[in-house]
Amino acid sequence: MLNVALLSRWHVHADDYANQVRGNDDITITMVWDEDLERGKQWAKELGVPFEAELDKVLSNDRVDGVIVNTPTNLHKKVIIKAAQYKKHIFTEKVLAFTKQDCHEIMNVVENNGIRLMVSLPRLTNSYYLYAQDVLDRGLLGRLTFIRCRFAHNGAVPSANSSLGWLPDYFFNKEQSGGGALIDLGAHPIYLTNRLAGGAIKEVSAILQSIGDAYDVDDNAVVTIAYESGVLGVAETSFLSSGSPFQLELYGTEGTLLIEDEKVKLRANNTDNIWMPVDELPSPLLMPMEQWIQSIKHRIESTITKEDILNLTTVNQAAALSNAMGQKVKWSDIK
Repeated sequence: MLNVALLSRWHVHADDYANQVRGNDDITITMVWDEDLERGKQWAKELGVPFEAELDKVLSNDRVDGVIVNTPTNLHKKVIIKAAQYKKHIFTEKVLAFTKQDCHEIMNVVENNGIRLMVSLPRLTNSYYLYAQDVLDRGLLGRLTFIRCRFAHNGAVPSANSSLGWLPDYFFNKEQSGGGALIDLGAHPIYLTNRLAGGAIKEVSAILQSIGDAYDVDDNAVVTIAYESGVLGVAETSFLSSGSPFQLELYGTEGTLLIEDEKVKLRANNTDNIWMPVDELPSPLLMPMEQWIQSIKHRIESTITKEDILNLTTVNQAAALSNAMGQKVKWSDIK
């Protein structure tokens, strides 16, 4: 049985991860820490476990095998490095850090201490991604030329209950979050596009807009990623889109694959250039939490790679720089 401590309830997915742990017989929650004492005490009470106010006491506890980090993103580097130094396995919400350099520093400490790090990039385990990757691997689209992926919701649309929408107000705190829609929700289109493009990145250009008046982070964003292979990727996101479906589109010289929520259709040479609905998809992979547990208990390597994690942060870093400068940014210039 793996014993884990929950480090902060800041992120909106913190409760989801706690529920995933409680639904798995191989892992259990032993204690809670939170940079917000009252929030942490309340969470510990709800879960029926002790609350510990001092992070070092949590990490030095021999009963704690690993930690689940849901702190503000600006605390990731400090908290994750400290956990690694105490030789605790680490599961964390995306993104790992704000910069490529910070990611390298974290990963070096993790590797030097021989512990397992997992960043939650769940859509790389979904059936539709696996199908899209299989279509590319079998060459059904010919040469891949273009990818478009959109993931958006209405989390920042004001309502009767909140002037900022249903997302917590601290999600719009630039110091804590490092940004807005792109660094959070836009992570999914970015890491999917990177994986499916399957090659080195050449340059990035981006527009990050703040349409709402109540905050100073982006709520609507688009990033264009040019890959060395010639593939162009467009990642779109928004906190201001009600009813927006998830969309993943792959275009090649010999076919097109369109995915919209659960609907998948393919038009390619092997379908006589007729749109064919796809009813059977591959079985999904284990979710990131389950993969993390398997990697600790059985030393099974995760399907989510170091490159996936590092490139996600680096694209965000390049996108922020591109938006600030009003021009495209070369991948080689990002440090």
